[in-house]
Amino acid sequence: MSIRAASVAMAALACAACASREVVQFTPKAQQQAIVRDGSPALISRKSSSLVLVRPAAREFQSNARPVFTVGIFDLAPGPIEFRVAGIEAIQVVNRQQMRLKVFTYEELTQEERNRQIASAVLVGLAAGANAAAASRAGYYNSNATVTTSNGVYNLRTSGYSPTANAIAQANASAQNEAMISATVERGQANMAALEATVLKDNTLFPGEWYGGRLYLQPPASSDGPKTYQIVLNVGPDRHEIDLTQVSVR
Repeated sequence: MSIRAASVAMAALACAACASREVVQFTPKAQQQAIVRDGSPALISRKSSSLVLVRPAAREFQSNARPVFTVGIFDLAPGPIEFRVAGIEAIQVVNRQQMRLKVFTYEELTQEERNRQIASAVLVGLAAGANAAAASRAGYYNSNATVTTSNGVYNLRTSGYSPTANAIAQANASAQNEAMISATVERGQANMAALEATVLKDNTLFPGEWYGGRLYLQPPASSDGPKTYQIVLNVGPDRHEIDLTQVSVR
């Protein structure tokens, strides 16, 4: 690694280390209970037709990053109930003023991932092209020498080409490019599969059935104190209002 690259990496690590970290605290209302699940705070909200369990997807959030929550929904009704992501609301209170936080849908998250993969493919393509171009110039050599004779001093310049060295460089570049492209494709496929498996989506719940997934929100606006906001989950006829704050632990 070059000195410049090492310096950039060290600066990035230092920045990550100094980033503010925040934890979630729930404020239960009537028919709600704040609990701890596996060391993380959680909240249970019970209504006539449904029960909702909400907990942060990580023990800590980075400041200004998207908060992600794991949501579980249980059908208490005698019949099926409907859950729609479009019915989720997130409202932050800043200086006694309410502002809506965007709730990201599965479709929006997958489109973001596709865009990221396109950008990554362009960068990988540029890197692979540079790698191949450098390999194509391998095998050529030049050398300078100074020879002293009884007749004087002479500067000699020799040049040549080694097909063997060029072939080795081309083979190495091809293998490196193939590995780089394969890793990029595999990472993209894994990311898409994770979104498909984990993101909260529209769902019909039947009596006694659990359904759940991850909920992604717009980062709440920065404030001098704790960030207070509310997540509203409409499940069938029920409206679950989850009050919480993100508190800095730095």
